[in-house]
Amino acid sequence: MAEKLFTEFPPVSTAQWEEVITKDLKGADYEKKLVWKTYDGFSVRPYYRAEDLQELAYAGKIPGEFPFVKGTKQNNKWYISEGVCCCDNDFAAANKKALTILTKGVEALKFYIDNKKTIEVADFATLLNGIALDRVPVYFCDNCIKNTEILANFLKYVDTLGIDKDSVRASFDYSPVGYLTRSGRFCEENAFETLAECVKMAAPYKNVRVISVDGYIFNSCGATSTQELAFALAQGSEYISRLTEKGLKVSEIARKIYFEFAVGSSYFMEIAKFRAARMLWANIVDEYGCESNCAEKMVIYATTSEFNQTVYDAYVNMLRGTTEAMSATIAGVDYLEVLPYDFSFRVPTEFSTRIARNIQNILKEESRFDKVVDPAAGSYYIETITGQIAQAAWNEFRNIENGGGYVAKFKENYIQNEIKAISDKKDKNLATRRDTLLGTNQFPNFLEVAGEEITKDIVSREVNTYMGMKEYADNFEACEGVQPLRPYRLAEAFETLRLTTDRSGKEPKAFMLTFGNLAMCRARAQFSSNFFAVAGIRVIDNNRFASIEEGVKAALESGAEIVVACSSDEEYAEAVPQIAQLIGDKAIVVVAGEPVCKEELQQKGIENFISVKSNVLETLKGYQEKLGIKPL
Repeated sequence: MAEKLFTEFPPVSTAQWEEVITKDLKGADYEKKLVWKTYDGFSVRPYYRAEDLQELAYAGKIPGEFPFVKGTKQNNKWYISEGVCCCDNDFAAANKKALTILTKGVEALKFYIDNKKTIEVADFATLLNGIALDRVPVYFCDNCIKNTEILANFLKYVDTLGIDKDSVRASFDYSPVGYLTRSGRFCEENAFETLAECVKMAAPYKNVRVISVDGYIFNSCGATSTQELAFALAQGSEYISRLTEKGLKVSEIARKIYFEFAVGSSYFMEIAKFRAARMLWANIVDEYGCESNCAEKMVIYATTSEFNQTVYDAYVNMLRGTTEAMSATIAGVDYLEVLPYDFSFRVPTEFSTRIARNIQNILKEESRFDKVVDPAAGSYYIETITGQIAQAAWNEFRNIENGGGYVAKFKENYIQNEIKAISDKKDKNLATRRDTLLGTNQFPNFLEVAGEEITKDIVSREVNTYMGMKEYADNFEACEGVQPLRPYRLAEAFETLRLTTDRSGKEPKAFMLTFGNLAMCRARAQFSSNFFAVAGIRVIDNNRFASIEEGVKAALESGAEIVVACSSDEEYAEAVPQIAQLIGDKAIVVVAGEPVCKEELQQKGIENFISVKSNVLETLKGYQEKLGIKPL
């Protein structure tokens, strides 16, 4: 039966596929129509075949086998993580919250603590009371620079429990290189001495990690997946290089390192990113002469991206968090935190944290993502882009290494400039709607108005500070001329634009004057409605008016400050001057589209046009100015 089936469906060569595709394109440019040019600098083709895997050396590897592209273990289990704030060092309150969320699906706890104060053994006893450290991983962040007593006291507390040291999974984010990245401050003399002390202190505890490689910040500043990988790997390499100079073995260092990455919204690219990360790190550690296969395995703490979150239409963040969580778990991360949908603008509510937590619970309990090891294996597409990302990241990593390493290149502002070049491009593509951020520059919620809690400071703040308590260490000096990275959200400029309208005390309206060709007038009305709603301008849409006079009469009666002519190019040459004459100075007349008669209309005094070629952000700022709406 099978033999008969294969004879009925003979193999089709790539040349035959290409021939059919070219024919169907009917002369259209293949590259422009079907090939996706990524921000990472490589092209993604419309389809891939088995022959594309022939050059991939790792294609035949199995999960748990070097270089671990398919996973570091024989299962796909990950820990559902959630943050707990130890505000004002109220350890009892933090413990109460931790115990509560552990009953609701959380499996690992991320404690945000005050790095300025030493946490004593008794404090740990209060904070971790009732939490079984041999089953629940804990992660302490914001203690990251000089206070080694926090780690020492935690280990003393562990020793009082009488449990197997190897069963305790804990992480501390001692990260002087990450601190340089975020603050522009560094202490060349003491940073790595302190770090070496931490590594030695935690050595008897197999699963206690103390060195955090902060890759998350690169995503938060607009970096590509390739840059996020390359710069994070360069940080990790810097730690190995500096600490081996302090007399530590490579295996000792690598066992104490973990990586923090963001999960972006490019679904398949993010899956490939994590697979490539494991492979590259394994090869780097191996090249340093590591004698332990286990030490070459990357431990990944993933968190959904704040860069993609929006303040307006915030419920869409739930959808973003869901797809990002799927990417991370399919890729086989070790720990995952899904940010609540309101994380970027307020202290998350019980509802928002519950939804974020349950995204992962659904992936485990209903979708059973944890039951399949490396679900992406064998996908020609994902396997190929894994290789492409790995190669691009490796090239950038080698460039940094050849330039003296991460610290040297950051002090040169090289890394900052590379990221800014990409973030500027992303900002421009968002402003011109070449890229879409749902609810922000496309398909906004027309009726939404920002609540009183939303301010310009909330929209434009660098990071969410409801948990963090980051402080500058006294002994870390500012590096002259070095610019720290500034995290931001992609939506900030558009949200400031809309907030400006919401806080203006006005309620400007845009009236869609639809006439003539039904298909064209409706298409252009829908485009124009979305266009003006992006700035919070209220839209008055209409099906189609029987005449120009009827439409103008309705527009004037509506009191709209903007009247948009919506029809076909053929009708604009005669109708738009008539509309402008009837409207006079009672409203701003705008033409929807780039008609062939545009020059002719401009000669008759028609100045305002909107189209897919418009820079939406700058154009709408211009209309706010025309309407007398002042910037915040």
